Amino acid sequence: MQTTHLGRVEYLPTYAAMQAFNEQRNLNSDAPSDDQLWICEHPPVYTQGLAGKPEHIFNPANIPVVQTNRGGQVTYHGPGQVVAYPLIDLKRAGYFVKEYVYRIEESLIRTLLHFGVTGHRVAGAPGIYVRIDDPAGHTPLENRPHKQEAGVHASDPNFTGLGKIAALGIKVSRNCTYHGLALNVAMDLEPFQRINPCGYVALQTIDLSTIGYQVSWQDAADVLSHKLATYLAP
Repeated sequence: MQTTHLGRVEYLPTYAAMQAFNEQRNLNSDAPSDDQLWICEHPPVYTQGLAGKPEHIFNPANIPVVQTNRGGQVTYHGPGQVVAYPLIDLKRAGYFVKEYVYRIEESLIRTLLHFGVTGHRVAGAPGIYVRIDDPAGHTPLENRPHKQEAGVHASDPNFTGLGKIAALGIKVSRNCTYHGLALNVAMDLEPFQRINPCGYVALQTIDLSTIGYQVSWQDAADVLSHKLATYLAP
Protein backbone atom coordinates (compact mmCIF):
# COMPACT_ATOMS: atom_id res chain seq x y z
CA MET A 1 0.00 0.00 0.00
CA GLN A 2 1.39 3.38 -1.02
CA THR A 3 1.17 6.03 1.70
CA THR A 4 0.91 9.69 0.71
CA HIS A 5 1.00 12.60 3.16
CA LEU A 6 -1.10 15.38 1.64
CA GLY A 7 -0.60 18.00 4.35
CA ARG A 8 -3.49 20.37 5.14
CA VAL A 9 -5.98 20.18 2.30
CA GLU A 10 -9.55 21.33 1.73
CA TYR A 11 -12.16 18.65 2.29
CA LEU A 12 -14.23 18.88 -0.90
CA PRO A 13 -11.36 18.48 -3.41
CA THR A 14 -10.03 15.55 -1.36
CA TYR A 15 -13.46 13.91 -1.35
CA ALA A 16 -13.67 14.37 -5.13
CA ALA A 17 -10.17 12.94 -5.59
CA MET A 18 -11.09 9.80 -3.62
CA GLN A 19 -14.13 9.26 -5.81
CA ALA A 20 -12.10 9.81 -8.97
CA PHE A 21 -9.40 7.40 -7.83
CA ASN A 22 -11.93 4.62 -7.27
CA GLU A 23 -13.75 5.28 -10.51
CA GLN A 24 -10.50 4.97 -12.45
CA ARG A 25 -9.33 1.76 -10.81
CA ASN A 26 -9.24 -1.06 -13.30
CA LEU A 27 -10.04 -3.97 -11.04
CA ASN A 28 -10.06 -6.51 -13.87
CA SER A 29 -6.61 -5.65 -15.15
CA ASP A 30 -3.66 -8.02 -14.81
CA ALA A 31 -1.93 -5.13 -13.04
CA PRO A 32 -4.63 -3.40 -10.96
CA SER A 33 -3.85 -0.05 -9.39
CA ASP A 34 -2.10 -0.20 -6.04
CA ASP A 35 -3.97 0.39 -2.83
CA GLN A 36 -3.28 3.78 -1.31
CA LEU A 37 -3.41 5.46 2.08
CA TRP A 38 -3.84 9.23 2.16
CA ILE A 39 -2.90 11.04 5.39
CA CYS A 40 -3.99 14.64 5.81
CA GLU A 41 -5.48 17.42 7.92
CA HIS A 42 -8.49 19.55 7.01
CA PRO A 43 -9.49 23.16 7.70
CA PRO A 44 -12.68 23.34 9.83
CA VAL A 45 -15.59 21.47 8.24
CA TYR A 46 -18.59 19.42 9.33
CA THR A 47 -19.29 16.32 7.25
CA GLN A 48 -22.65 14.61 7.26
CA GLY A 49 -23.06 10.91 6.50
CA LEU A 50 -25.88 9.22 4.61
CA ALA A 51 -27.75 8.55 7.85
CA GLY A 52 -27.18 12.09 9.08
CA LYS A 53 -30.06 14.09 10.51
CA PRO A 54 -30.08 17.90 10.26
CA GLU A 55 -31.09 18.28 13.92
CA HIS A 56 -27.71 16.89 14.98
CA ILE A 57 -26.07 20.08 13.65
CA PHE A 58 -27.60 22.85 15.74
CA ASN A 59 -25.06 25.66 15.48
CA PRO A 60 -22.63 25.38 12.55
CA ALA A 61 -22.03 29.16 12.52
CA ASN A 62 -19.32 29.88 9.95
CA ILE A 63 -18.13 26.28 9.57
CA PRO A 64 -19.27 24.71 6.27
CA VAL A 65 -21.41 21.57 6.28
CA VAL A 66 -20.73 19.02 3.53
CA GLN A 67 -23.13 16.22 2.67
CA THR A 68 -21.22 13.02 1.83
CA ASN A 69 -21.97 9.45 0.79
CA ARG A 70 -20.12 7.79 3.68
CA GLY A 71 -21.84 5.89 6.44
CA GLY A 72 -22.71 7.39 9.80
CA GLN A 73 -23.83 10.76 11.06
CA VAL A 74 -22.16 14.13 11.51
CA THR A 75 -18.58 14.70 12.58
CA TYR A 76 -16.12 17.58 12.63
CA HIS A 77 -12.71 17.83 10.98
CA GLY A 78 -10.22 20.55 11.84
CA PRO A 79 -6.58 21.42 12.44
CA GLY A 80 -4.84 19.18 14.96
CA GLN A 81 -6.66 16.06 13.78
CA VAL A 82 -5.02 13.29 11.74
CA VAL A 83 -7.36 12.13 8.98
CA ALA A 84 -6.62 8.90 7.10
CA TYR A 85 -8.25 7.68 3.90
CA PRO A 86 -7.48 4.04 3.02
CA LEU A 87 -8.27 3.29 -0.63
CA ILE A 88 -8.29 -0.50 -0.65
CA ASP A 89 -9.59 -3.23 -2.92
CA LEU A 90 -11.17 -5.51 -0.31
CA LYS A 91 -11.61 -8.35 -2.76
CA ARG A 92 -7.89 -8.41 -3.43
CA ALA A 93 -7.10 -7.89 0.26
CA GLY A 94 -9.16 -10.94 1.14
CA TYR A 95 -11.42 -9.65 3.89
CA PHE A 96 -14.91 -8.19 4.20
CA VAL A 97 -16.27 -4.88 5.47
CA LYS A 98 -16.82 -5.99 9.08
CA GLU A 99 -13.20 -7.09 9.38
CA TYR A 100 -12.05 -3.94 7.59
CA VAL A 101 -13.72 -1.84 10.30
CA TYR A 102 -12.18 -4.04 13.01
CA ARG A 103 -8.72 -3.59 11.46
CA ILE A 104 -9.11 0.19 11.32
CA GLU A 105 -10.13 0.28 14.97
CA GLU A 106 -7.23 -2.01 15.89
CA SER A 107 -4.83 0.36 14.10
CA LEU A 108 -6.18 3.26 16.16
CA ILE A 109 -5.93 1.27 19.41
CA ARG A 110 -2.32 0.34 18.64
CA THR A 111 -1.49 3.95 17.75
CA LEU A 112 -2.87 5.20 21.05
CA LEU A 113 -1.02 2.44 22.92
CA HIS A 114 2.23 3.64 21.33
CA PHE A 115 1.69 6.94 23.17
CA GLY A 116 0.63 5.30 26.44
CA VAL A 117 -3.14 5.61 26.04
CA THR A 118 -5.63 2.74 26.19
CA GLY A 119 -8.30 2.91 23.52
CA HIS A 120 -11.57 1.00 23.82
CA ARG A 121 -14.34 -0.18 21.55
CA VAL A 122 -17.94 0.42 22.64
CA ALA A 123 -20.63 -2.02 21.54
CA GLY A 124 -22.85 -0.52 18.87
CA ALA A 125 -20.83 2.69 18.48
CA PRO A 126 -17.99 2.54 15.92
CA GLY A 127 -14.88 4.50 16.79
CA ILE A 128 -12.43 4.48 19.67
CA TYR A 129 -13.04 5.78 23.19
CA VAL A 130 -10.86 6.58 26.20
CA ARG A 131 -11.59 6.62 29.93
CA ILE A 132 -11.30 10.31 30.74
CA ASP A 133 -10.24 9.77 34.36
CA ASP A 134 -7.86 6.89 33.57
CA PRO A 135 -6.56 7.17 29.99
CA ALA A 136 -3.83 4.57 30.53
CA GLY A 137 -5.94 2.06 32.47
CA HIS A 138 -6.24 -1.40 30.92
CA THR A 139 -9.41 -2.61 32.65
CA PRO A 140 -11.83 -3.70 29.89
CA LEU A 141 -15.12 -1.86 29.52
CA GLU A 142 -18.26 -3.68 30.58
CA ASN A 143 -19.95 -2.33 27.43
CA ARG A 144 -17.29 -3.56 25.02
CA PRO A 145 -18.45 -5.62 22.04
CA HIS A 146 -19.54 -9.16 22.84
CA LYS A 147 -20.94 -11.93 20.72
CA GLN A 148 -24.70 -11.47 20.89
CA GLU A 149 -26.84 -14.43 21.89
CA ALA A 150 -29.86 -15.17 19.71
CA GLY A 151 -32.91 -13.25 20.81
CA VAL A 152 -30.97 -10.91 23.11
CA HIS A 153 -31.44 -7.22 22.31
CA ALA A 154 -28.25 -5.18 22.29
CA SER A 155 -28.38 -2.30 24.76
CA ASP A 156 -27.83 1.29 23.72
CA PRO A 157 -24.22 2.49 23.93
CA ASN A 158 -23.18 3.73 27.37
CA PHE A 159 -20.62 6.55 27.22
CA THR A 160 -20.43 7.27 30.96
CA GLY A 161 -16.89 8.33 31.84
CA LEU A 162 -15.73 8.03 28.24
CA GLY A 163 -14.56 10.47 25.61
CA LYS A 164 -14.45 9.75 21.90
CA ILE A 165 -10.96 10.24 20.53
CA ALA A 166 -11.28 8.71 17.07
CA ALA A 167 -14.14 8.42 14.59
CA LEU A 168 -14.64 6.46 11.41
CA GLY A 169 -17.00 6.63 8.49
CA ILE A 170 -16.50 4.55 5.38
CA LYS A 171 -17.89 3.90 1.92
CA VAL A 172 -17.41 0.74 -0.13
CA SER A 173 -18.10 0.80 -3.87
CA ARG A 174 -17.25 -2.08 -6.23
CA ASN A 175 -15.41 -3.74 -3.30
CA CYS A 176 -13.18 -0.65 -2.95
CA THR A 177 -13.06 1.59 0.12
CA TYR A 178 -12.89 5.31 0.55
CA HIS A 179 -13.54 7.90 3.26
CA GLY A 180 -11.91 6.67 6.47
CA LEU A 181 -11.00 7.71 9.99
CA ALA A 182 -9.91 10.63 12.14
CA LEU A 183 -7.74 10.73 15.27
CA ASN A 184 -7.94 13.79 17.52
CA VAL A 185 -4.45 14.91 18.54
CA ALA A 186 -4.41 18.58 19.63
CA MET A 187 -7.52 20.41 18.42
CA ASP A 188 -9.86 23.23 19.23
CA LEU A 189 -12.67 20.96 20.46
CA GLU A 190 -15.30 23.71 20.73
CA PRO A 191 -16.88 22.93 17.29
CA PHE A 192 -17.84 19.48 18.58
CA GLN A 193 -20.10 21.21 21.11
CA ARG A 194 -22.23 22.59 18.24
CA ILE A 195 -23.23 19.11 17.06
CA ASN A 196 -24.26 15.75 18.43
CA PRO A 197 -21.09 13.92 17.43
CA CYS A 198 -21.91 10.81 15.40
CA GLY A 199 -25.56 11.41 16.26
CA TYR A 200 -25.18 10.93 20.04
CA VAL A 201 -26.51 13.67 22.31
CA ALA A 202 -23.89 15.04 24.71
CA LEU A 203 -21.21 12.57 23.65
CA GLN A 204 -17.95 14.09 24.87
CA THR A 205 -15.18 14.38 22.30
CA ILE A 206 -11.57 14.51 23.47
CA ASP A 207 -8.08 14.63 22.02
CA LEU A 208 -4.67 13.49 23.23
CA SER A 209 -3.83 16.98 24.45
CA THR A 210 -6.86 17.38 26.74
CA ILE A 211 -6.12 14.09 28.52
CA GLY A 212 -2.54 15.15 29.15
CA TYR A 213 -0.57 13.62 26.28
CA GLN A 214 1.50 16.07 24.27
CA VAL A 215 2.02 14.50 20.87
CA SER A 216 2.85 16.36 17.68
CA TRP A 217 0.56 16.00 14.68
CA GLN A 218 3.41 14.60 12.62
CA ASP A 219 4.34 11.95 15.21
CA ALA A 220 0.72 10.83 15.46
CA ALA A 221 0.38 10.77 11.67
CA ASP A 222 3.55 8.72 11.24
CA VAL A 223 2.55 6.12 13.83
CA LEU A 224 -1.04 5.88 12.60
CA SER A 225 0.00 5.48 8.96
CA HIS A 226 2.43 2.70 9.94
CA LYS A 227 -0.22 0.87 11.98
CA LEU A 228 -2.79 1.16 9.20
CA ALA A 229 -0.35 -0.13 6.60
CA THR A 230 0.38 -3.08 8.92
CA TYR A 231 -3.14 -4.00 10.00
CA LEU A 232 -4.85 -3.40 6.65
CA ALA A 233 -2.40 -5.61 4.77
CA PRO A 234 -3.90 -8.63 2.95
